[in-house]
Amino acid sequence: MTDNRMRPYLHIARTSWRALTGALFLVLASTLALAAESNVQQSPRATVSLVSEYAAVSPGQQLRIGLRQRLASHWHTYWKNPGDAGSPPGIAFKAPAGATVGEIAWPGPDRFIIGPVASYGYENEIVFPMALTVPRDARPGSLLVLEADADWVVCEKECIPEEGKFRLALPVEAQARPANAAIQAAFRSADARQPQPTDWRASVRAGESTLQLAVEGAGISPASVRSALYFPDSWGVVDHVAEQAFTVEEGRLTLTTTKGQGYTPAPSTGLLAITDGGGQKRWFALELAPAGAVPAPAPAPAVGAPAALSLWQMASFAFLGGLILNLMPCVFPVLAIKATAVAGMAGGDRRAVRLSGLFYTLGVLAAFMALALGLLAVRLGGSAVGWGFQFQSPLFVAAMSWLMLAIGLNLSGVFEVGGTLAAKLAGTGQGLAERKGHAGSFFTGLLAVVVATPCTAPFMGAAIGSALVAPAYVSLVVFAMMGLGLALPFLLLGMFPALARRLPRPGAWMVTLRQAMAFPMYATAAWLLWVLAQQAGEAGLRMALAGLVLVGLVAWLVGLGQQRPNWTWRPRGAALAGVVSGSAGIVGLLAALHGAGPPAAAAPAQSAQAEPYSAARLAALRAEGKPVFVNMTAAWCITCLVNERTTLSTAPVQQAMRERGVVYMKGDWTNRDPAITAFLQSFQRDGLPFYAFYPAGSAPVLLPPVLTQAIVIESFEQ
Repeated sequence: MTDNRMRPYLHIARTSWRALTGALFLVLASTLALAAESNVQQSPRATVSLVSEYAAVSPGQQLRIGLRQRLASHWHTYWKNPGDAGSPPGIAFKAPAGATVGEIAWPGPDRFIIGPVASYGYENEIVFPMALTVPRDARPGSLLVLEADADWVVCEKECIPEEGKFRLALPVEAQARPANAAIQAAFRSADARQPQPTDWRASVRAGESTLQLAVEGAGISPASVRSALYFPDSWGVVDHVAEQAFTVEEGRLTLTTTKGQGYTPAPSTGLLAITDGGGQKRWFALELAPAGAVPAPAPAPAVGAPAALSLWQMASFAFLGGLILNLMPCVFPVLAIKATAVAGMAGGDRRAVRLSGLFYTLGVLAAFMALALGLLAVRLGGSAVGWGFQFQSPLFVAAMSWLMLAIGLNLSGVFEVGGTLAAKLAGTGQGLAERKGHAGSFFTGLLAVVVATPCTAPFMGAAIGSALVAPAYVSLVVFAMMGLGLALPFLLLGMFPALARRLPRPGAWMVTLRQAMAFPMYATAAWLLWVLAQQAGEAGLRMALAGLVLVGLVAWLVGLGQQRPNWTWRPRGAALAGVVSGSAGIVGLLAALHGAGPPAAAAPAQSAQAEPYSAARLAALRAEGKPVFVNMTAAWCITCLVNERTTLSTAPVQQAMRERGVVYMKGDWTNRDPAITAFLQSFQRDGLPFYAFYPAGSAPVLLPPVLTQAIVIESFEQ
């Protein structure tokens, strides 16, 4: 009876005992699992702890522990080189005697572009692994306790420094026991980012503002490389936000980017992140050896950007470009010189006319050879310049404005040319029918090239860009072909005198034409003064105007002496003194202009619709997925100004930009600007005009140097 009454209580007791032992087992299992992770430091932005890939360790074991960061959406933390902003995690351990903790084995990072800055780091979850060695005399049944002080920075639109203290207690057992699946997965994720060793050969070539990385080895091919990005171990080696354009061929990858503030020509290390055709991303450790200073080559292919050209292609493009240059707005001042020279052929004998055309061609070729040698010499010295670079010098622009005025005064009859070099340089073409006038033809050709170089014609850009990164002899051939194209019309006129005989017979009309042709020279001088005002400010303009007055004075005194050959020695001496004083004044003004520059507060003028170009801003806009139209211009580029007036500033083009959300960027190359030089060279271009349209998420589209509204609007619609 008693047993029957006690039976329910015994059942309850047995049930409670089973529940209690089950709960104790769960608590013990949970405790053992949590032994692989320390206490957690938590904020709304990050959950951070110290983890071990083993929940229990054995004496003398080598294993890994790690600082584990689980980040809120859109927040990121940093690599050892954080880029433009942020700071890498830091951790200091207090470990028992005999235990050692190694340095962080940094996983490969990603790049985050926020506005004009870029950072290297990680988002979502990351483990920073470190090697741990357990003491050999650790006793099973004891605890291996690690204490650590850590700090880190997390960023979204703002950056917040955080810190925490951690205590990781690992049981010491005879046999090590792995951590739970979640921690193992976190370590595997970090392992997938670990840099892979490679036997690839890597080098870096430095230009004035660019870096070119060349990586060669087995396994590199267009099929195996869909994207590539270089992460230097040290800060400032590259411009972190700049675009990294790359080209791939079998066994070789070439990557071009902008040089950073901290670059030094010494061996360096970094990671190359490559995404293959299947979308898998891997990081490869590189050791870069300096390979010397060279001009930056072409980066990624752009729509409309030619690949490397063969010699015959470069020569053909150069010849066509030189021929078309005769029709470009930049040669407007040269037309007056040529018109006067052609008029001088009227009535000339056949031999004299042919020699005139030949000497003019020789002058053009000599000028192109001088330009080519000058460009090559400057490039050899490590600087980067481009086509028309002489117009970036206020000294040159002022001298050209004075020369244009002198030519105009000569054409107007203020003074006559004699047999001197200066007179011949005026290039009026007088005396072409006489043997002594062939020097005038030669210098007319020289002057035609100097005045015509501010702008490039179609085909010239590709030829010049390819030639200047080719061997020197190739550059000389290309520039010679360009000169031949420019001189061809005048050369044909000389080689076929029947064409010249179609002109009216010599007479009063030649004097009238000559005087009329003075006004393009005056207009050119005025335009050059405007260019100089953009370069050297009001002070430079004042000196140039004073120089014009002195040029006029000298020309008048020379003409006065020519008109009055019977002057006595006193007035002739006074005139000569005036000429010498005026010439000395001109030389003094040139010396003063040599160091002239724009006022400190001056900035490149921008249209109301355009924002100034910068590589950082362009990269930020592209990262935001916005289409961008880039216009590279200069005050001395007449074709650029014509394109802006007739096309880019018109209502239809501006409306098309607004409707499609196109950001209009404008770079001013009036004065030398290394950033714009680097941008042009990235497309194998060395001259203006230059236009590139960046569709959202696509390769840039290059536009021709002569624009129409239809060309620009159609590029937006592609």
